[in-house]
Amino acid sequence: MLKTNEAFSGFSTDDIGKAKEFYGDTLGVEVSEDNGMLQLRIDGANRVLIYPKPNHEPASFTVLNFPIDDIDTAVDELGKRGVTFESYDFGPEMKTDDKGVMRRQGLNVAWFKDPAGNILSIIETEPGPS
Repeated sequence: MLKTNEAFSGFSTDDIGKAKEFYGDTLGVEVSEDNGMLQLRIDGANRVLIYPKPNHEPASFTVLNFPIDDIDTAVDELGKRGVTFESYDFGPEMKTDDKGVMRRQGLNVAWFKDPAGNILSIIETEPGPS
């Protein structure tokens, strides 16, 4: 029954205006606002809904992942736009470097937060064998 419907993800924020500015201006994502909620339109993906919640608590996990081609270029560009990357040290398998990137064979990830404290990431994957 549900497999025939177009599903989409959503998460909350405590300030729609700040979220709209961050996702639209800082990250460069297409953002529309309707009925006090935001919709993100990301190429190749379904929409993402961001809704206001007065008692919002940031998610303690990654709510949105952005695949990218070059993590170092993306980290540098987002850094110039004011994005601060998280630093994690959960042992040798999940530790970020000085740029905030966890580098593993075939997978590089950098995490950052939106203005409401929700965790986002950019992910660079190496192509698999052909």
